[in-house]
Amino acid sequence: MSHAPRKRFGQNFLRDEGVVAAIVTAIAPRAGDHLVEIGPGLGALTSSLLQASGRLDVVELDRDLVALLQRRYAGHSGIRIHGADALRFDFTALAGGVPLRIVGNLPYNISTPLLFHLFGQSSAIADMHFMLQREVVERLCAEPGGKEWGRLGVMAAYHCRAEWVMDVAPESFFPVPKVLSSIVRLVPHREPPVQVRPARLQTIVAAAFSQRRKTLRNSLGSLLGPDRIAAAGIDPGARAETLSLQQFARLAEILADS
Repeated sequence: MSHAPRKRFGQNFLRDEGVVAAIVTAIAPRAGDHLVEIGPGLGALTSSLLQASGRLDVVELDRDLVALLQRRYAGHSGIRIHGADALRFDFTALAGGVPLRIVGNLPYNISTPLLFHLFGQSSAIADMHFMLQREVVERLCAEPGGKEWGRLGVMAAYHCRAEWVMDVAPESFFPVPKVLSSIVRLVPHREPPVQVRPARLQTIVAAAFSQRRKTLRNSLGSLLGPDRIAAAGIDPGARAETLSLQQFARLAEILADS
């Protein structure tokens, strides 16, 4: 390894060429696509993506890896290397009228906040393909009524269509993580499936799942009384995990009215 993985950055580098090939096939990059890679690391995917599209932006926080990538791709006009924190990066500024196709082996310790950061910029994104802890992918692809259904799944369903692509064994990485990984495809909706302000929806969903074993009467008590919950056609004695996106949207509208 030309770079020692750093635990504080959550670095686990993909090293299985067969998995790399399968990921590129799933992404199916085409000439002219505006690809963005988050956390390219040692560049396991980078060269294949750049060769396929001819145009690639990469966002990397580790300054040593930024320097390594700059040396490797010196003189290549198709790649731009951004030494930046993806959690604070303005992806919409890259789009320039061409929707972005975002790819990444995301550090598992920041995956959820990074997903929410990207959801807020989904109008500039065509699709996203991410390597994530399998537990996170299960939550992204969850349906109402299951234990995986929660804040992440509800907000993902509002912003995107989520699709499991493949699992990846721990041995495909260095160092070997203690968790299983999966690839997920997220395709932003061009029109939201429900008409509601995202901030209101987020407020209701966060409160409802803050104490997921409690009923809505208790978890939403500071926002909506039982009568207001019932006015949305929802049982105040229900738990958050049983509600659909549409039901959460109705509660958000009741919150706005109140």
